[in-house]
Amino acid sequence: MTKTYVIDGAEVTGLDSFWRVIGEAVNGPEGYFGRNLDAFADCLSGGMGTPDDGDYLIEWRDHESSRRALGHPETVRQLELRLARSHPSNKAAVAEDLERARAGEGPTVFDELVAIIEERAPGVLRLL
Repeated sequence: MTKTYVIDGAEVTGLDSFWRVIGEAVNGPEGYFGRNLDAFADCLSGGMGTPDDGDYLIEWRDHESSRRALGHPETVRQLELRLARSHPSNKAAVAEDLERARAGEGPTVFDELVAIIEERAPGVLRLL
């Protein structure tokens, strides 16, 4: 039987709330399913509630609300944080991404999350 994990897009107001919402969807109240992009990708690969537990779908309801909340302003905020802790060899690339995001260009946090899901768990995401 396929398990469906529901993300309520209206509850996603930024990346921090996304971590809470996905964690609770997969692993119950105060559940963990990543707190950064790398950890999220690892969780999708197994051992953190899914997929080792069987077939599953991620149903992202009201994803347009999340798309807005995780748009360029949130992307700018996240890239500013990333730039502050980047290794010197990576600062120029992050700064370039930051300038593009400030101009309203390039992928957003929402786009990154969707890409990670599609890469690590192809075919499980349903955007509603």
